[in-house]
Amino acid sequence: MSTQSISIENTWGFHDDVSYIWEAVAGINETVVRQISAENEEPVWMLELRLKALKLYEAREMPTWWPDLSKLDLDSIYYFRRPEGAWNNKSWDDVPENIKKTFDRLGIPEAEKKALAGVGAQYDSETVYHSLKQEIANQGVIFDDLSNALRQSQYEELIKKYFSKSIPLADHKFAMLHYAVWSWGTFLYVPKWVKISEPLQSYFRMNVKKWGQFEHTLIIIEEDAEAHYIEGCSAPKYDENSLHAGWVEIFVGKNATMRYSSVENWSLDTYNLNTKRALVQEAGYMEWVGGNLGSNTTMLYPCSVLIWDNSRADHLGIAFANAGQNQDTGAKVIHIGKNTSSSIVSKSISKWGGLSTYRGLVDIKPGATWAVTKIECDALLLDNFSGSDTIPDIRVGNTESIVAHEASAGKINEDDLFYLQSRGIDEEQAAAMIVNGFISPIVKELPLEYASELNVLISMEMEGSIG
Repeated sequence: MSTQSISIENTWGFHDDVSYIWEAVAGINETVVRQISAENEEPVWMLELRLKALKLYEAREMPTWWPDLSKLDLDSIYYFRRPEGAWNNKSWDDVPENIKKTFDRLGIPEAEKKALAGVGAQYDSETVYHSLKQEIANQGVIFDDLSNALRQSQYEELIKKYFSKSIPLADHKFAMLHYAVWSWGTFLYVPKWVKISEPLQSYFRMNVKKWGQFEHTLIIIEEDAEAHYIEGCSAPKYDENSLHAGWVEIFVGKNATMRYSSVENWSLDTYNLNTKRALVQEAGYMEWVGGNLGSNTTMLYPCSVLIWDNSRADHLGIAFANAGQNQDTGAKVIHIGKNTSSSIVSKSISKWGGLSTYRGLVDIKPGATWAVTKIECDALLLDNFSGSDTIPDIRVGNTESIVAHEASAGKINEDDLFYLQSRGIDEEQAAAMIVNGFISPIVKELPLEYASELNVLISMEMEGSIG
């Protein structure tokens, strides 16, 4: 093992010194995969799954339909690093001081005190802190990091039953990569009839350059249960590319309700290539609420599979593409059961040559009679040289279903700007107010603390938009 000290500074202007007690060499091969599995003390079946995924990854060509990834050198990425002293601490006091300062600045402990039922914090490859209120744990709820839960014999069979079942290993090339090198993440299990009124949160932080973060979130909501889970993500800026390819698998039981919210704020040298998918049982309800900012390139299309009758899904998303950014985002809904319903609301903002794309799929199968879906895509362009595309793929396999789709793209209305300026508001502030009104249908669905954070982030992105 080697110890390496790295000084970092993120876009918010703070830095800390971090020591790493173990790291894999750059690139991916069988040795690296075996080392990751050994470091995480995994059962044999997980190592076998990793090795199978590696073989699939090595044999699969890079897809050509998506945004340009030619500058992402996967052989130079480091796929595992373990910070010193960072091993799933249950008390915030036990987290190493230098790492604690980072999460203090991000507001994680304070959020836990005020609004959350439980908190997890991951730093590079390792979960540094995890907690759950005792009264919720007493109801049988499991909220732990996934790697640690996998080491617990009482959880192993439950994890094995669901892991990789909503997103198969062979789904696409980055799925294969993720399953070969994933580390830590979140495991949330809510038993039958348990309803958690307060949200649970995990925050994933990347801190080193040429880094690959591959957390895996596995959420199981049993029959008639209810939960709200929030993920936040961020990374500092370097001059060399990093990769984030986190996975989210959600299983929503009969009559259960699940809300997943996320605010992702990556640096300009991060490629954000996430896959998120939920399988929804009879009369279950799945809601996705997300905001995406930063990153060089984002590809994110949360997917709901409405397996059984009367299941529902809502997707609400915001993407902000600034200079040098390609936000390729959207949603997928697959209707299988009868009387299923879904809605997709996507808002995008483009500035200083940024490109935002809505890429979506609604697939109503022949047996999904009386399905109803509505898709709404709105794009706001803040200048004459930014871009926005809408690429919907709508497939209807029967004649009894109802589909509505509308899309719009435009600039800030000059009359609205003039009106606000006539009331004594300067032009840049007036533009920011219009943008906030444009995204408000989605922001209002976030918990107060995270809606405020997203508004602040978008206000920062708006600086210098006029003139």
